[in-house]
Amino acid sequence: MALKALDIYKLLPKKNCKECGDPTCLTFAMKLASGKGDIEKCPYLDDHAKSVLGASTKPPVRKIKIGVGERAFVVGEEFVQFRHEKTFYHPPGIMVSVSDTQTKPEIEQIVTNVRDYVLTRIGMDLRLNGIAIRNDSNNPEQFGTAVSYAEGCADLPVVLMAGTLAAAEAGLHECGNYRPIVHCATRENYREYCSLTKKSGAVLAIRAGTPDEMAELSTLCTEAGQDALLLDLSSRSLRQFINDSTIIRQHAITRTTPSLGYPVFYDATIPDNADAALVLGILKYGAVIVIGPPTRPSEKALLTLRQNIYTDPQKPIQMTAGLYRVGNPGKDAPVLMTVNFSLTYFTLQGYLESSRVSCYMLIVDTEGLSVLTAVAAGKLNETMVRDAIKKYGVENEVSHRTLIIPGYASPLSGRIEEETGWKVLVGPRDAAEIGEYLETEWKA
Repeated sequence: MALKALDIYKLLPKKNCKECGDPTCLTFAMKLASGKGDIEKCPYLDDHAKSVLGASTKPPVRKIKIGVGERAFVVGEEFVQFRHEKTFYHPPGIMVSVSDTQTKPEIEQIVTNVRDYVLTRIGMDLRLNGIAIRNDSNNPEQFGTAVSYAEGCADLPVVLMAGTLAAAEAGLHECGNYRPIVHCATRENYREYCSLTKKSGAVLAIRAGTPDEMAELSTLCTEAGQDALLLDLSSRSLRQFINDSTIIRQHAITRTTPSLGYPVFYDATIPDNADAALVLGILKYGAVIVIGPPTRPSEKALLTLRQNIYTDPQKPIQMTAGLYRVGNPGKDAPVLMTVNFSLTYFTLQGYLESSRVSCYMLIVDTEGLSVLTAVAAGKLNETMVRDAIKKYGVENEVSHRTLIIPGYASPLSGRIEEETGWKVLVGPRDAAEIGEYLETEWKA
Protein backbone atom coordinates (compact mmCIF):
# COMPACT_ATOMS: atom_id res chain seq x y z
CA MET A 1 0.00 0.00 0.00
CA ALA A 2 1.10 3.60 -0.57
CA LEU A 3 2.44 5.34 2.52
CA LYS A 4 0.76 8.42 3.92
CA ALA A 5 2.66 11.68 4.36
CA LEU A 6 3.23 11.17 8.10
CA ASP A 7 4.49 7.62 7.54
CA ILE A 8 6.96 8.95 4.98
CA TYR A 9 7.96 11.80 7.31
CA LYS A 10 9.02 9.28 9.95
CA LEU A 11 11.56 7.85 7.51
CA LEU A 12 13.05 11.24 6.63
CA PRO A 13 16.08 12.77 8.44
CA LYS A 14 13.97 15.70 9.76
CA LYS A 15 16.80 18.17 9.18
CA ASN A 16 14.69 20.77 7.37
CA CYS A 17 17.85 21.53 5.42
CA LYS A 18 15.97 22.68 2.29
CA GLU A 19 18.50 20.89 0.06
CA CYS A 20 15.64 19.00 -1.60
CA GLY A 21 14.09 22.31 -2.67
CA ASP A 22 11.27 22.21 -0.11
CA PRO A 23 11.15 24.32 3.06
CA THR A 24 10.62 21.41 5.46
CA CYS A 25 10.86 17.64 5.55
CA LEU A 26 7.09 17.48 6.09
CA THR A 27 6.49 19.40 2.86
CA PHE A 28 8.83 16.99 1.08
CA ALA A 29 6.92 14.04 2.61
CA MET A 30 3.62 15.44 1.35
CA LYS A 31 5.05 15.68 -2.16
CA LEU A 32 6.27 12.11 -2.02
CA ALA A 33 2.88 10.92 -0.78
CA SER A 34 1.16 12.59 -3.74
CA GLY A 35 3.63 11.05 -6.20
CA LYS A 36 5.12 14.42 -7.17
CA GLY A 37 8.40 14.16 -5.28
CA ASP A 38 11.69 12.41 -5.98
CA ILE A 39 13.42 10.56 -3.13
CA GLU A 40 16.78 11.17 -4.81
CA LYS A 41 16.49 14.88 -3.95
CA CYS A 42 17.11 14.08 -0.28
CA PRO A 43 20.87 13.55 0.22
CA TYR A 44 20.51 12.15 3.75
CA LEU A 45 18.28 9.11 3.20
CA ASP A 46 19.83 5.78 4.21
CA ASP A 47 19.53 2.65 2.07
CA HIS A 48 16.63 1.25 4.11
CA ALA A 49 14.58 4.43 3.76
CA LYS A 50 15.31 4.60 0.03
CA SER A 51 14.19 1.01 -0.39
CA VAL A 52 10.93 1.53 1.47
CA LEU A 53 10.12 4.90 -0.06
CA GLY A 54 11.12 3.87 -3.56
CA ALA A 55 8.61 1.04 -3.52
CA SER A 56 5.77 3.02 -1.96
CA THR A 57 6.00 6.44 -3.63
CA LYS A 58 6.55 5.59 -7.28
CA PRO A 59 3.36 5.50 -9.36
CA PRO A 60 1.67 2.11 -9.05
CA VAL A 61 0.79 2.26 -12.77
CA ARG A 62 3.95 2.73 -14.79
CA LYS A 63 4.26 5.82 -17.00
CA ILE A 64 4.72 4.95 -20.69
CA LYS A 65 5.52 7.42 -23.46
CA ILE A 66 4.10 6.71 -26.92
CA GLY A 67 5.62 8.31 -30.02
CA VAL A 68 8.04 11.22 -30.36
CA GLY A 69 7.73 14.91 -31.14
CA GLU A 70 4.83 17.28 -30.58
CA ARG A 71 2.09 14.64 -30.87
CA ALA A 72 3.71 12.14 -28.48
CA PHE A 73 1.60 11.33 -25.43
CA VAL A 74 2.01 9.72 -22.04
CA VAL A 75 -0.22 7.11 -20.41
CA GLY A 76 -0.20 5.46 -17.00
CA GLU A 77 1.17 7.08 -13.85
CA GLU A 78 -2.21 6.72 -12.13
CA PHE A 79 -2.71 6.52 -8.37
CA VAL A 80 -6.40 5.94 -7.71
CA GLN A 81 -9.23 3.56 -8.54
CA PHE A 82 -11.90 6.24 -8.78
CA ARG A 83 -11.55 9.74 -10.20
CA HIS A 84 -13.24 11.45 -7.24
CA GLU A 85 -10.59 10.07 -4.85
CA LYS A 86 -8.02 12.38 -6.40
CA THR A 87 -7.92 12.63 -10.19
CA PHE A 88 -6.91 10.70 -13.28
CA TYR A 89 -3.75 12.17 -14.79
CA HIS A 90 -3.13 11.00 -18.34
CA PRO A 91 -6.03 10.79 -20.82
CA PRO A 92 -6.12 7.67 -22.99
CA GLY A 93 -4.56 7.87 -26.42
CA ILE A 94 -7.26 7.27 -29.03
CA MET A 95 -5.83 5.60 -32.13
CA VAL A 96 -7.84 5.39 -35.35
CA SER A 97 -7.37 2.16 -37.28
CA VAL A 98 -6.57 1.71 -40.96
CA SER A 99 -6.09 -1.51 -42.87
CA ASP A 100 -3.14 -2.47 -45.02
CA THR A 101 -5.70 -3.62 -47.61
CA GLN A 102 -6.83 -0.01 -48.12
CA THR A 103 -5.41 2.14 -50.90
CA LYS A 104 -2.86 4.86 -50.32
CA PRO A 105 -5.44 7.68 -50.79
CA GLU A 106 -7.82 5.98 -48.33
CA ILE A 107 -5.11 5.64 -45.68
CA GLU A 108 -3.91 9.19 -46.22
CA GLN A 109 -7.43 10.60 -45.89
CA ILE A 110 -7.92 8.97 -42.48
CA VAL A 111 -4.45 9.96 -41.29
CA THR A 112 -4.97 13.55 -42.42
CA ASN A 113 -8.21 13.80 -40.46
CA VAL A 114 -6.50 12.58 -37.31
CA ARG A 115 -3.64 14.99 -37.90
CA ASP A 116 -5.70 18.09 -38.63
CA TYR A 117 -8.99 17.90 -36.73
CA VAL A 118 -9.09 19.99 -33.56
CA LEU A 119 -12.06 20.47 -31.25
CA THR A 120 -11.65 23.58 -29.09
CA ARG A 121 -13.73 23.26 -25.95
CA ILE A 122 -13.60 25.44 -22.82
CA GLY A 123 -10.28 26.83 -23.90
CA MET A 124 -8.62 23.48 -24.64
CA ASP A 125 -7.63 21.97 -27.98
CA LEU A 126 -8.77 18.35 -28.15
CA ARG A 127 -7.38 15.87 -30.70
CA LEU A 128 -7.27 12.20 -31.55
CA ASN A 129 -3.82 10.81 -30.90
CA GLY A 130 -2.61 8.51 -33.64
CA ILE A 131 -3.04 5.67 -36.11
CA ALA A 132 -3.30 1.91 -35.69
CA ILE A 133 -2.29 -0.06 -38.80
CA ARG A 134 -3.83 -3.53 -39.10
CA ASN A 135 -2.19 -6.41 -40.95
CA ASP A 136 -5.38 -7.68 -42.59
CA SER A 137 -3.48 -8.88 -45.66
CA ASN A 138 -1.26 -11.25 -43.65
CA ASN A 139 1.53 -10.01 -45.90
CA PRO A 140 4.53 -8.44 -44.13
CA GLU A 141 5.63 -6.49 -47.19
CA GLN A 142 2.17 -5.05 -47.77
CA PHE A 143 1.90 -4.19 -44.09
CA GLY A 144 5.22 -2.33 -44.19
CA THR A 145 4.01 -0.39 -47.23
CA ALA A 146 0.83 0.67 -45.41
CA VAL A 147 2.93 1.85 -42.47
CA SER A 148 5.04 3.92 -44.85
CA TYR A 149 1.88 5.52 -46.26
CA ALA A 150 0.78 6.56 -42.77
CA GLU A 151 4.23 7.77 -41.77
CA GLY A 152 4.64 9.75 -44.97
CA CYS A 153 1.45 11.66 -44.32
CA ALA A 154 1.88 12.75 -40.69
CA ASP A 155 4.17 12.52 -37.68
CA LEU A 156 1.70 10.69 -35.46
CA PRO A 157 2.18 7.92 -32.89
CA VAL A 158 1.30 4.53 -34.36
CA VAL A 159 0.24 1.07 -33.27
CA LEU A 160 1.62 -1.75 -35.37
CA MET A 161 -1.14 -4.36 -35.18
CA ALA A 162 1.14 -6.75 -36.99
CA GLY A 163 -0.13 -10.17 -35.96
CA THR A 164 3.17 -11.84 -36.83
CA LEU A 165 6.79 -11.22 -35.97
CA ALA A 166 7.70 -10.80 -39.64
CA ALA A 167 5.06 -8.09 -40.12
CA ALA A 168 6.20 -6.37 -36.91
CA GLU A 169 9.76 -6.28 -38.27
CA ALA A 170 8.49 -4.81 -41.55
CA GLY A 171 6.53 -2.13 -39.68
CA LEU A 172 9.44 -1.25 -37.42
CA HIS A 173 11.62 -0.86 -40.48
CA GLU A 174 9.41 2.09 -41.40
CA CYS A 175 8.85 3.68 -37.97
CA GLY A 176 11.13 1.96 -35.46
CA ASN A 177 12.81 5.21 -34.41
CA TYR A 178 9.50 6.83 -33.45
CA ARG A 179 8.58 4.72 -30.41
CA PRO A 180 5.53 2.92 -31.80
CA ILE A 181 3.42 0.30 -30.04
CA VAL A 182 3.96 -3.23 -31.31
CA HIS A 183 0.90 -5.45 -30.90
CA CYS A 184 1.10 -8.05 -29.53
CA ALA A 185 3.12 -10.67 -27.66
CA THR A 186 1.81 -13.83 -26.00
CA ARG A 187 3.27 -16.48 -23.75
CA GLU A 188 4.34 -18.43 -26.82
CA ASN A 189 6.35 -15.69 -28.56
CA TYR A 190 7.20 -13.09 -25.92
CA ARG A 191 10.96 -13.69 -26.10
CA GLU A 192 11.13 -12.81 -29.80
CA TYR A 193 8.87 -9.77 -29.38
CA CYS A 194 10.80 -8.53 -26.35
CA SER A 195 14.08 -8.79 -28.23
CA LEU A 196 12.65 -6.98 -31.24
CA THR A 197 10.99 -4.11 -29.37
CA LYS A 198 13.81 -3.64 -26.87
CA LYS A 199 16.24 -3.23 -29.75
CA SER A 200 14.10 -0.55 -31.42
CA GLY A 201 12.89 1.18 -28.26
CA ALA A 202 9.26 0.39 -29.08
CA VAL A 203 6.46 -0.21 -26.58
CA LEU A 204 5.13 -3.78 -26.44
CA ALA A 205 1.50 -4.75 -25.96
CA ILE A 206 1.06 -8.17 -24.41
CA ARG A 207 -2.02 -10.40 -24.34
CA ALA A 208 -3.10 -13.12 -21.92
CA GLY A 209 -6.41 -14.77 -21.07
CA THR A 210 -6.78 -13.76 -17.41
CA PRO A 211 -5.30 -11.16 -15.05
CA ASP A 212 -3.24 -13.88 -13.38
CA GLU A 213 -1.82 -15.00 -16.70
CA MET A 214 -1.20 -11.35 -17.62
CA ALA A 215 0.77 -10.82 -14.41
CA GLU A 216 2.88 -13.88 -15.17
CA LEU A 217 3.52 -12.76 -18.75
CA SER A 218 4.49 -9.21 -17.76
CA THR A 219 6.97 -10.64 -15.28
CA LEU A 220 8.51 -12.80 -18.00
CA CYS A 221 8.79 -9.76 -20.29
CA THR A 222 10.52 -7.62 -17.69
CA GLU A 223 12.92 -10.47 -16.97
CA ALA A 224 13.63 -10.54 -20.71
CA GLY A 225 14.54 -6.84 -20.55
CA GLN A 226 11.35 -5.19 -21.86
CA ASP A 227 9.51 -3.12 -19.27
CA ALA A 228 7.70 -0.65 -21.57
CA LEU A 229 4.51 -2.70 -21.63
CA LEU A 230 0.79 -2.32 -22.27
CA LEU A 231 -1.70 -4.95 -21.10
CA ASP A 232 -4.10 -5.92 -23.91
CA LEU A 233 -7.58 -6.53 -22.49
CA SER A 234 -9.36 -6.65 -25.83
CA SER A 235 -12.35 -8.98 -25.64
CA ARG A 236 -15.63 -9.58 -27.44
CA SER A 237 -17.36 -9.30 -24.07
CA LEU A 238 -17.82 -5.82 -22.61
CA ARG A 239 -18.54 -7.40 -19.24
CA GLN A 240 -15.24 -9.27 -19.33
CA PHE A 241 -13.35 -6.09 -20.13
CA ILE A 242 -14.93 -4.26 -17.18
CA ASN A 243 -14.15 -7.13 -14.82
CA ASP A 244 -10.56 -7.55 -15.95
CA SER A 245 -9.70 -3.84 -16.16
CA THR A 246 -11.14 -3.24 -12.68
CA ILE A 247 -9.23 -6.17 -11.19
CA ILE A 248 -6.00 -5.02 -12.81
CA ARG A 249 -6.40 -1.44 -11.57
CA GLN A 250 -7.20 -2.67 -8.04
CA HIS A 251 -4.15 -4.92 -7.93
CA ALA A 252 -1.96 -2.15 -9.35
CA ILE A 253 -2.92 0.76 -7.08
CA THR A 254 -2.91 -1.38 -3.93
CA ARG A 255 0.46 -2.76 -5.08
CA THR A 256 -0.89 -6.25 -4.42
CA THR A 257 0.42 -7.41 -7.81
CA PRO A 258 3.10 -4.97 -9.03
CA SER A 259 3.45 -6.92 -12.29
CA LEU A 260 -0.03 -5.64 -13.23
CA GLY A 261 1.07 -2.02 -12.79
CA TYR A 262 1.02 -1.18 -16.50
CA PRO A 263 -1.40 0.83 -18.67
CA VAL A 264 -4.21 -1.02 -20.43
CA PHE A 265 -4.51 -1.45 -24.22
CA TYR A 266 -8.02 -1.91 -25.61
CA ASP A 267 -9.19 -2.60 -29.14
CA ALA A 268 -12.69 -1.13 -29.04
CA THR A 269 -13.48 -2.35 -32.55
CA ILE A 270 -13.72 -6.00 -31.48
CA PRO A 271 -17.02 -6.00 -29.52
CA ASP A 272 -20.27 -5.92 -31.49
CA ASN A 273 -21.19 -2.55 -29.96
CA ALA A 274 -18.10 -0.48 -30.77
CA ASP A 275 -19.54 2.79 -29.40
CA ALA A 276 -20.27 1.21 -26.02
CA ALA A 277 -16.82 -0.38 -26.01
CA LEU A 278 -15.17 2.99 -26.64
CA VAL A 279 -17.11 4.66 -23.83
CA LEU A 280 -16.22 1.85 -21.43
CA GLY A 281 -12.60 2.04 -22.51
CA ILE A 282 -12.46 5.72 -21.55
CA LEU A 283 -14.38 5.23 -18.31
CA LYS A 284 -12.73 2.01 -17.18
CA TYR A 285 -9.02 2.57 -17.35
CA GLY A 286 -8.21 2.18 -21.04
CA ALA A 287 -4.88 3.91 -21.71
CA VAL A 288 -4.50 3.24 -25.44
CA ILE A 289 -7.80 2.67 -27.28
CA VAL A 290 -8.11 1.62 -30.91
CA ILE A 291 -11.25 2.71 -32.76
CA GLY A 292 -12.55 2.65 -36.31
CA PRO A 293 -12.65 5.91 -38.31
CA PRO A 294 -15.29 7.97 -36.43
CA THR A 295 -18.00 10.22 -37.81
CA ARG A 296 -17.62 13.87 -36.88
CA PRO A 297 -20.41 13.81 -34.26
CA SER A 298 -18.91 10.67 -32.67
CA GLU A 299 -15.47 12.26 -32.71
CA LYS A 300 -16.76 15.32 -30.86
CA ALA A 301 -18.62 13.17 -28.35
CA LEU A 302 -15.67 10.95 -27.46
CA LEU A 303 -13.25 13.89 -27.18
CA THR A 304 -15.71 15.65 -24.89
CA LEU A 305 -16.20 12.56 -22.75
CA ARG A 306 -12.46 12.03 -22.41
CA GLN A 307 -11.94 15.65 -21.42
CA ASN A 308 -14.68 15.44 -18.79
CA ILE A 309 -13.33 12.26 -17.21
CA TYR A 310 -9.73 13.43 -17.19
CA THR A 311 -10.36 16.88 -15.78
CA ASP A 312 -9.22 17.21 -12.16
CA PRO A 313 -12.43 17.31 -10.08
CA GLN A 314 -10.56 19.21 -7.37
CA LYS A 315 -9.35 21.92 -9.73
CA PRO A 316 -11.80 24.13 -11.65
CA ILE A 317 -11.25 24.50 -15.37
CA GLN A 318 -9.80 27.94 -15.93
CA MET A 319 -9.65 30.45 -18.73
CA THR A 320 -6.52 32.47 -19.33
CA ALA A 321 -6.90 35.88 -17.73
CA GLY A 322 -6.90 38.80 -20.16
CA LEU A 323 -9.04 41.17 -22.20
CA TYR A 324 -11.40 39.45 -24.64
CA ARG A 325 -13.49 40.97 -27.42
CA VAL A 326 -17.09 40.08 -28.10
CA GLY A 327 -18.13 41.24 -31.57
CA ASN A 328 -16.31 44.33 -32.86
CA PRO A 329 -16.07 46.69 -29.89
CA GLY A 330 -15.08 50.30 -30.43
CA LYS A 331 -13.84 53.03 -28.10
CA ASP A 332 -17.27 53.49 -26.54
CA ALA A 333 -17.93 49.75 -25.93
CA PRO A 334 -18.76 48.56 -22.42
CA VAL A 335 -16.16 46.71 -20.36
CA LEU A 336 -17.48 43.84 -18.25
CA MET A 337 -15.25 42.37 -15.56
CA THR A 338 -15.61 38.76 -14.47
CA VAL A 339 -13.53 35.81 -13.21
CA ASN A 340 -11.61 33.10 -15.04
CA PHE A 341 -13.83 30.19 -14.00
CA SER A 342 -14.52 28.67 -17.42
CA LEU A 343 -18.23 28.08 -16.83
CA THR A 344 -18.69 31.72 -15.82
CA TYR A 345 -16.72 32.91 -18.85
CA PHE A 346 -18.56 30.84 -21.46
CA THR A 347 -21.98 31.47 -19.92
CA LEU A 348 -21.45 35.24 -19.95
CA GLN A 349 -19.89 35.16 -23.41
CA GLY A 350 -22.89 33.27 -24.77
CA TYR A 351 -25.39 35.75 -23.44
CA LEU A 352 -23.31 38.69 -24.65
CA GLU A 353 -23.14 37.25 -28.14
CA SER A 354 -26.92 36.72 -28.08
CA SER A 355 -27.43 40.35 -27.08
CA ARG A 356 -25.45 41.48 -30.15
CA VAL A 357 -23.78 44.19 -28.10
CA SER A 358 -20.09 44.49 -28.96
CA CYS A 359 -18.08 44.77 -25.77
CA TYR A 360 -14.94 43.81 -23.86
CA MET A 361 -14.65 41.08 -21.22
CA LEU A 362 -11.96 41.72 -18.62
CA ILE A 363 -11.08 38.34 -17.12
CA VAL A 364 -9.38 38.46 -13.71
CA ASP A 365 -7.40 35.46 -12.46
CA THR A 366 -9.21 34.04 -9.41
CA GLU A 367 -7.61 30.57 -9.73
CA GLY A 368 -10.73 29.26 -11.40
CA LEU A 369 -13.15 30.21 -8.63
CA SER A 370 -16.64 31.53 -9.35
CA VAL A 371 -17.49 35.16 -8.60
CA LEU A 372 -19.31 34.50 -5.33
CA THR A 373 -16.67 32.06 -4.07
CA ALA A 374 -13.79 34.31 -5.12
CA VAL A 375 -15.26 37.32 -3.31
CA ALA A 376 -15.91 35.28 -0.16
CA ALA A 377 -12.43 33.73 -0.21
CA GLY A 378 -10.64 37.01 -0.90
CA LYS A 379 -9.47 35.75 -4.29
CA LEU A 380 -11.11 38.74 -6.00
CA ASN A 381 -10.36 42.21 -4.69
CA GLU A 382 -9.92 45.78 -5.82
CA THR A 383 -6.14 45.48 -6.19
CA MET A 384 -6.47 42.58 -8.59
CA VAL A 385 -8.98 44.51 -10.70
CA ARG A 386 -6.69 47.55 -10.78
CA ASP A 387 -3.69 45.44 -11.81
CA ALA A 388 -5.72 43.65 -14.50
CA ILE A 389 -6.86 46.96 -16.02
CA LYS A 390 -3.26 48.11 -16.27
CA LYS A 391 -1.76 44.79 -17.34
CA TYR A 392 -4.16 44.25 -20.23
CA GLY A 393 -4.18 47.86 -21.39
CA VAL A 394 -7.93 48.42 -20.98
CA GLU A 395 -7.39 52.18 -20.75
CA ASN A 396 -5.96 52.15 -24.30
CA GLU A 397 -8.95 50.31 -25.76
CA VAL A 398 -11.82 52.53 -24.59
CA SER A 399 -12.38 56.27 -24.27
CA HIS A 400 -14.48 56.02 -21.10
CA ARG A 401 -13.59 54.92 -17.58
CA THR A 402 -16.61 52.81 -16.64
CA LEU A 403 -16.44 49.20 -15.51
CA ILE A 404 -19.37 46.81 -15.13
CA ILE A 405 -18.85 44.19 -12.42
CA PRO A 406 -20.94 41.08 -11.64
CA GLY A 407 -23.82 41.44 -9.21
CA TYR A 408 -22.20 39.03 -6.75
CA ALA A 409 -19.15 41.31 -6.61
CA SER A 410 -21.20 44.33 -5.50
CA PRO A 411 -19.48 44.51 -2.06
CA LEU A 412 -16.30 45.47 -3.91
CA SER A 413 -17.79 48.29 -5.99
CA GLY A 414 -16.76 51.20 -3.78
CA ARG A 415 -13.27 49.86 -3.16
CA ILE A 416 -12.73 49.23 -6.88
CA GLU A 417 -13.72 52.82 -7.66
CA GLU A 418 -11.27 54.16 -5.07
CA GLU A 419 -8.44 51.88 -6.23
CA THR A 420 -8.86 52.29 -10.00
CA GLY A 421 -10.42 55.72 -10.45
CA TRP A 422 -13.01 54.10 -12.70
CA LYS A 423 -16.75 54.43 -12.28
CA VAL A 424 -18.22 51.07 -11.32
CA LEU A 425 -21.64 49.82 -12.38
CA VAL A 426 -23.04 46.73 -10.68
CA GLY A 427 -24.47 44.34 -13.23
CA PRO A 428 -27.06 41.60 -12.72
CA ARG A 429 -26.35 38.46 -10.74
CA ASP A 430 -27.82 36.28 -13.46
CA ALA A 431 -25.89 36.37 -16.73
CA ALA A 432 -29.13 35.74 -18.61
CA GLU A 433 -30.17 39.31 -17.75
CA ILE A 434 -27.04 40.96 -19.15
CA GLY A 435 -28.59 41.79 -22.56
CA GLU A 436 -31.50 43.69 -21.05
CA TYR A 437 -29.15 45.36 -18.55
CA LEU A 438 -26.87 46.71 -21.28
CA GLU A 439 -29.84 47.94 -23.30
CA THR A 440 -31.31 49.93 -20.42
CA GLU A 441 -28.30 50.89 -18.28
CA TRP A 442 -25.27 51.26 -20.49
CA LYS A 443 -24.30 54.71 -21.70
CA ALA A 444 -20.79 55.42 -22.92
